[in-house]
Amino acid sequence: MIESTNNGAIATLNRGVRAVPSLRQGIGFTVFLALIGASGRVVVPVVIQQAIDHGLHLTNNSAQQTVNVSLVIKVCVGAAIYLLIAAVAQRTAVSRLGQRSEAALFELRVQLFQHIHLLSLEDHNDEQRGSLVARVTSDVETLSQFFSWGGLAYLLDGALMVIVASVMLAYDWVLALIVIAISTPLIYVLRRVQSKLIAAYDATRSANSFVLGSTAELVTGAETLHAYSAGAIFGQRVKKSAKARGDAQTKATMIGALLFPSGEIFGAIAVSSVVFIGLWRGSGSGLTAGALVGFIFLTYRFLEPIAELTEVLDQTQTAISGMRRILGILAIPVGPEAPKYPIEVGSGPLDIEIENLSFAYRPRDGESEIDSHAVLQNVYCSIPFGTQVAIVGETGSGKTTLGRLLSRFSDPTVGQISIGGIPLNRIQNDELRKLLVVVPQEPFLFSDTVAANLRFALPRATQQQLVDAFSNVDLQDWFETLPMGLDTLVGQRGSQLSAGERQLIALVRASLINPSILILDEATSSVDASTEVRLTRALDKLSRGRTTISIAHRLSTAARADRVLVLDSGLLVQDGTHDELVTTPGLYCEMYKSWEMSRNSAD
Repeated sequence: MIESTNNGAIATLNRGVRAVPSLRQGIGFTVFLALIGASGRVVVPVVIQQAIDHGLHLTNNSAQQTVNVSLVIKVCVGAAIYLLIAAVAQRTAVSRLGQRSEAALFELRVQLFQHIHLLSLEDHNDEQRGSLVARVTSDVETLSQFFSWGGLAYLLDGALMVIVASVMLAYDWVLALIVIAISTPLIYVLRRVQSKLIAAYDATRSANSFVLGSTAELVTGAETLHAYSAGAIFGQRVKKSAKARGDAQTKATMIGALLFPSGEIFGAIAVSSVVFIGLWRGSGSGLTAGALVGFIFLTYRFLEPIAELTEVLDQTQTAISGMRRILGILAIPVGPEAPKYPIEVGSGPLDIEIENLSFAYRPRDGESEIDSHAVLQNVYCSIPFGTQVAIVGETGSGKTTLGRLLSRFSDPTVGQISIGGIPLNRIQNDELRKLLVVVPQEPFLFSDTVAANLRFALPRATQQQLVDAFSNVDLQDWFETLPMGLDTLVGQRGSQLSAGERQLIALVRASLINPSILILDEATSSVDASTEVRLTRALDKLSRGRTTISIAHRLSTAARADRVLVLDSGLLVQDGTHDELVTTPGLYCEMYKSWEMSRNSAD
């Protein structure tokens, strides 16, 4: 168990170095400088040994001692010069380590940003957003803290142990081996506790992710919680996750606390053994009085880094746990992948072809391939350019999934979708986003001005182009109601605007790209009557001359379409015009009758 745990930690470190190659750049020279810097720590014991053995002389039959002042001065001056050189070398090593670690962390953050951005929407839905945020912030910050202290300790203390051990062996290899032998059980103790520390800190990091996720939901879902007076109920969930996080951290801290006094205990045993055995062996061993005194100082120097390393071991496990979780995100395949051999889509009308389309979501944790069922199965459809299409079906029928596949937010499990005869997975993403624009059911607006949210579609658009965009979709009258025009702040996630107004902004943003294909996830849902009139008017203007595919949650949208596709449990069961389907026995006719009854009862 211990061996496998250590191998797991080493494997994580190796994967981390491969993921961030800048970590190992110049490391050899940095270690060399650290060794020179560490050698300065043995200068004082050597000076003491030289002063005792060569600076003191016995005279008059050992009754009187004289001091060779000139020799002591030379030794001290030489030591001072070397200490200066060692200090410069150590400072340079520390500076190089700091610069390299910050460069590596910057590279890691950029990789995470890019990778998370390239993950499919399926992965974003599976992974709590708070958990993804924790990877970029909390876990990377953990690595930053490790490099600023733990990594520094490993570099300097490791170099010191190598230098001190070498000098000890040069003085007296027997005593040196005794010190090393006494220190060996300490390594065994650390290895025994290491496996428990890794498990404890993994649990702490996992619990911390749940806390962040619960807190994020508590903040973003504040309106719903207030509406149902459910703050106290959800608060219990947050308290429970916080309590679990606290318990996990306490357990990890208690395990780590077992390590702190171990260095002092082994240090006392080692020094006592050196003094006893050194005096017992006497001068016959060739160990001079000065060398014995110097050896005692070296023993302390050898044990100091071991004691310090026990203090950073818990931080090391935290850093390894954080790195493992970061690498877990980087290991998730991006999707959809960019085409290796892209094909440029030509000009002219772009028909859409859906051939033998099937799709199943990846199995979640604890599920097998058998447990994951197909959301869409064997869908065939041809959509000529300029057609207004509505996709309808009961909840869970697969209509939203079909919209995502048409947008290439995911790739089909089987079959393909083509635009203008070119499969979607052979079209460059930048080109595809100019050909095809998606307006989701709940458009996301960034906390900025109206102009800034529009320029996400066309970064170089002038102020006049943005104003004209409102006129182009018959929304000039609504634009004039904005208090500060294009400079109107929309608030966090567009909170200063109504749901319908956010959809209006999304439609104007889509018009700036002037796409050939427009995919709408029921952009007229959950709005007031006046806003729906504006939305309908804008959609009619925006839909002219292009293919429009609406994921329709209301049959009023389907009634205005040229063609209706009806899905049922992932199967395309009906295809025709609204007038044809309402008179044909089948699912659409039943849905229309139910809709008519509910509308009449509401009236």
